[in-house]
This record gives sequence, structure tokens and C-alpha cells, in this order.
Amino acid sequence: MKTKSLQRSLGSIALAFESFIIFFATLAAFGLRVFDGPTIWLVGLGLAIIAIALPGVLGKPGSYFAGWTLQLVLLAISIYTIFYNALGYGFLVFSLIFIGIWGWAMLVGKTTDTANRVLAAKNKDQNDSEEIR
Repeated sequence: MKTKSLQRSLGSIALAFESFIIFFATLAAFGLRVFDGPTIWLVGLGLAIIAIALPGVLGKPGSYFAGWTLQLVLLAISIYTIFYNALGYGFLVFSLIFIGIWGWAMLVGKTTDTANRVLAAKNKDQNDSEEIR
């Protein structure tokens, strides 16, 4: 029986919540007129759509790298926004929080998945040796 990946599950949860934050940050940036409207909507909704679609491919080659890239893009945008509006500091705080959540999800998920594989292999070896006796 194949077990589901905890890394994928935790990463999916983090990205789903982050997509909401990206959307609400887009609304805040638009309402405060941080940049021109079409740019805000194009970038904000584009990133929110990526964040909500990325969990569908987590576990495939390069998908976790894409998640890290999304985190770095959001960090860069928040730093860039600081130079134009004080709202950028709020963006920076949320960006750092979600980098921490994403990093935690990747670390804990991968560690637990590895431990589960080792335990499953050990149990399989134990079962095989009991059948031989």
C-alpha cells in the first residue's frame, strides 16, 4: 500500500492559504493605488492562480523548486513595494511568514516521509523473515 506524502499535503495546505493572502494583498494594493490597476491585477491574480494550481503538481520533478521560486518572487515583490508604499512592509511580514511556513512544510514533510519509508522497509523485512521461519 502506497502512503500519501506528508510533504505534498503540507505544501498544498500552505499554498492554498497563501493564495488567499495573495488575493487579499492584491485587493489592498489596488485599493491603495500602489501601482497602476492593470499591473496589480495581472501580477496579483497571476501569482494567486499559480499558488492555487501548484498543489496539483506537487510531487512531480521540479514542483518543490517551483514552490520555493514562488516564495522568492513574492519576497522580491514585497521588498520592491516598500520603495513605493508603506504597504510593502505588511507584504514583507506576510512573505516572511509564508516562507517560514513553506520551509517548515518542506522540512517536516520530507523528514516524516523518509522516516515512514524506512519504517515500512523495516516492517517488510521483519515480515519476510517471519514467513521464512
